[in-house]
Amino acid sequence: MRHQISALEGRPYPLGATVIGRHEVNLAAVLPGKEDCGVILYPHGETGELRFPFQSSDRIGSVFCMKLSGLSPAGYDYNFYKGDEVVTDPCAKRILGGGKWGERADGTLRGALAAPAFDWAGDRPLRTPLCDTVLYLLHVRGFTKHASSGVRAKGTFEGIAEKISYLKELGVTAVELMPAYEFPELEEPKPQGVSMAEAAAHYRDKLPEADAGPKINFWGYKKGYYFAPKASYARGGDPTASFKGMVKRLHENGIEVIMQFYFPGDVPPALVPEVLRHWVCEYHIDGAHLMGEGVPAGLAASDPLLAETKLFCQDFPADAVRGPGQEPEFKNLAYYRDSFLYDMRRFLKGDEDMLSSALYHLRNNPKQAGVVNYMTNYEGFSLADMVSYERRHNEENGEENRDGLPYNASWNCGVEGKTRKKSVLELRQRQMRNAAALLLFAQGTPMLTAGDEFGFSRGGNNNPWCQDNAVNWLDWRLVKRNGAFLQFVKDAIRLRKSHPILHRPEELTMMDFIAAGYPDLSYHGEDAWRLSVGKTSRGAGVMYCGRYAKTDRRADDDFFYIAYNMHWEEKRLALPKLPAGLVWSVVMDTAREGQPEASVGDNGMKVRVEGRSIKILKSMKIPAKEGKKVEGVTAL
Repeated sequence: MRHQISALEGRPYPLGATVIGRHEVNLAAVLPGKEDCGVILYPHGETGELRFPFQSSDRIGSVFCMKLSGLSPAGYDYNFYKGDEVVTDPCAKRILGGGKWGERADGTLRGALAAPAFDWAGDRPLRTPLCDTVLYLLHVRGFTKHASSGVRAKGTFEGIAEKISYLKELGVTAVELMPAYEFPELEEPKPQGVSMAEAAAHYRDKLPEADAGPKINFWGYKKGYYFAPKASYARGGDPTASFKGMVKRLHENGIEVIMQFYFPGDVPPALVPEVLRHWVCEYHIDGAHLMGEGVPAGLAASDPLLAETKLFCQDFPADAVRGPGQEPEFKNLAYYRDSFLYDMRRFLKGDEDMLSSALYHLRNNPKQAGVVNYMTNYEGFSLADMVSYERRHNEENGEENRDGLPYNASWNCGVEGKTRKKSVLELRQRQMRNAAALLLFAQGTPMLTAGDEFGFSRGGNNNPWCQDNAVNWLDWRLVKRNGAFLQFVKDAIRLRKSHPILHRPEELTMMDFIAAGYPDLSYHGEDAWRLSVGKTSRGAGVMYCGRYAKTDRRADDDFFYIAYNMHWEEKRLALPKLPAGLVWSVVMDTAREGQPEASVGDNGMKVRVEGRSIKILKSMKIPAKEGKKVEGVTAL
């Protein structure tokens, strides 16, 4: 077959294999060093291989390239070689030979020259504004692998698509996938009696006293083949079609797809924008969360092709990207930091001197870039564990409970771990409702971690990176068992989405800049318009003026008053006077498992807020003539 294939002058860009005709493919790779190098082809259905050496004339800069003509790309796999070393293309669009999840590769990994065509049927990224986005962080395998998930394709991209009706009912608008590109999940064994950090330094040496058997890197935060979807996350034989099919179905239901990418420090910075462009153009993803030490955030943020792609990162040089103080046409950048998590957890458990920080996070919404808020993440305690454990319980990881975060800003509500004590269980449920309310009624972009909405527990393990089992596989039986809390989360998301004053595209100013008679945001304490934020203060009334937002482009939104009380004793907070014809009505109360008692408050009254609870009120038209009793309604 070799005499039928011609090696011609190629192009150095893009890297990897690019089909340019029915019988032609361009190959380009960075192969440093002075060894002889070239392309290896593996014909399907035949033994042996074909080698095509690069010539000195095939090199442009540090890139070797050639065009192979006279072959059917779908009939071959490929690798590069450098001296005696076989190099799997880091830019391969599809990786073959990786085997099933948790199994070692059978032979050398290879890249596919071509992928089957896919009918997108007009699909495009959704461009949901950050202010309207509700994120849902999930692990592809862990989301549906458990037998209780009820899906056919457990632990796969197809499994996510089977859960679309659940995601829509929950109310989320975007899924954020933990690493779903191709990565080797088997870890090198580590020496006995050393930490993971110490072991990492010795992996290359493969010490003989290492533990027997590799661990599974369940999370996937490591260097990988960034251009290829993970084959073991696909039900069928083609992961490219599996991933695209999932994206297409999610888009059809109004749900975006955000991809996490972990780039260690040895990844060339120029590669990162290339990876993002590929996934946006080839897979129609709506955004990317950039992680790791090798993230050129400014370079990615300033790429014009990514100007309408959501980009999340620890930090962005916003002034350099946008220009000092310049507001973007499409707000696509968002800060992704743990500060909300720690400050709000401390406020939640009643620590001193946290009220000012909590109020800041509730209104924080930077002009040039958004902010992603979360109470939990992939590492650290789940929501149920956050109110059940104060110490990490990571013994199952095999590190003598030395791994994972030593401090979680958590409170166990009086008992460490499992208990049958009714008062403790009720308090934990209330604290979970409080945490959900703190998250979903803050002005940034909220992110739920999958399973938190129905109380999934990891048994106190705050670093389950290597647990490919029920520690990380969501137990869907909890949907029924913890149905009341799940309904609370659904109701809170629905309330947020229904009222634009609760999720503004810009930061609220605390000024009356449209002469509405009220500022857009105001704070209240025991007296209206006056709030103490001293060291021992643990509560506040936060009012949002609905006249600063339109519900249907014409009608003003409602006024909202959210009474926060993280003290263990009941508080009474003053209700500001509303415009004529309006009164306050309670719509949510975290002190109760179900819907709050119907209640209405006249202007100038105070609202009673139980200890460790949040009460949400909105304005409503006076339901009856003033001075007459309203059936079924109680006073505040």
